[in-house]
Amino acid sequence: MKRRRFLQGLFAAGLYRSGNVLLAQPPAKPVRVAALQMKPRLGDVEYNLAQAEGLIDEAAKQGARWIVLPEMFTSAAAFHEDMLNAIRPLDGQPARLLARKARQTGAAIGGSFLAQTGGQVRNRFLLYLPDGTRQYHDKDQPTYWESCYYQDGEDDGVLQSPDGGVGVALCWELIRSRTAARMRGRIHLLLAGSTWWTLPEEADADHPFRRANREMLRQAPGRMARMLGVPVIHAAHVGPFHGYDSPELPDVPYDSRYLGGTRICDADGNTLAHRKAEKGAGAVIAHIDIPVTPLPVDPVPEHFWLPPQMPEEWKSAWKRWLPRGRDYYETVTLPYLADGKLREYIPPYLR
Repeated sequence: MKRRRFLQGLFAAGLYRSGNVLLAQPPAKPVRVAALQMKPRLGDVEYNLAQAEGLIDEAAKQGARWIVLPEMFTSAAAFHEDMLNAIRPLDGQPARLLARKARQTGAAIGGSFLAQTGGQVRNRFLLYLPDGTRQYHDKDQPTYWESCYYQDGEDDGVLQSPDGGVGVALCWELIRSRTAARMRGRIHLLLAGSTWWTLPEEADADHPFRRANREMLRQAPGRMARMLGVPVIHAAHVGPFHGYDSPELPDVPYDSRYLGGTRICDADGNTLAHRKAEKGAGAVIAHIDIPVTPLPVDPVPEHFWLPPQMPEEWKSAWKRWLPRGRDYYETVTLPYLADGKLREYIPPYLR
């Protein structure tokens, strides 16, 4: 707390510390930005692309120079066979839409989708600049049933732009300490997108895990902003979806909803603008100051997960899902890409 007040005092005085030397703090660069909140149809790429284009146009009309779409903006996520139909070539419809809108609007535009590249599938975030420059980040590890549909990423999530280094974090990358560790001191702005769902409808409305999940989502962008010392633009999905429990229980429904959480934070983690879930799809607009010299005020903890309220059951389930989903990916998803036929999944212990 003392360190935070000390740094804020230096910042207010127009100074920052470099080693043992106090230097003049360069002025921040103000810019208008947008985070898009989508209400998707699961796996319906054409519908979701049309919605995304409309929201991009809405944000551009309001002067946004950075526009961020939710994670997997073409499909959202659940365990459902429609997810396989939503996989698109790296240079297919989603990429062409982002490139075209960046050129037309003069804004930097980014979002992730299930991209087939090199014979594999990645949850790939593509960032297009108005001049046609393209950069990407692949989500480092999938969450729960997402592991059925794409492989782990290997890059560090740090991209380059005229405004300086730009980081990308997708959904639960926002709540892992290693995300902040690999970006700290290297970026000036963080672009984030989520497909953050909750418990199935059949669970009690007052289940404590529901509250814990909402708090994890609410706190994630601001916490990451404070650890990196940069503004965060967080786009998200909202609305109901119909899926199934797991590859082992493919006939057990998992009907739930995406929680939204679309939010823009300043470098101190303060919310500048947000959109409530009940308001549905729309563009969240705010002016941010992109710091020339980021000033992180919170340390990056050594433990893996950031939220103190994250249930232990979810941590262990996340680990269990990684090999189970990878098996489905190898025995169902990859063969489907090869011949377009959906195969029955047989768990390893029954083979």
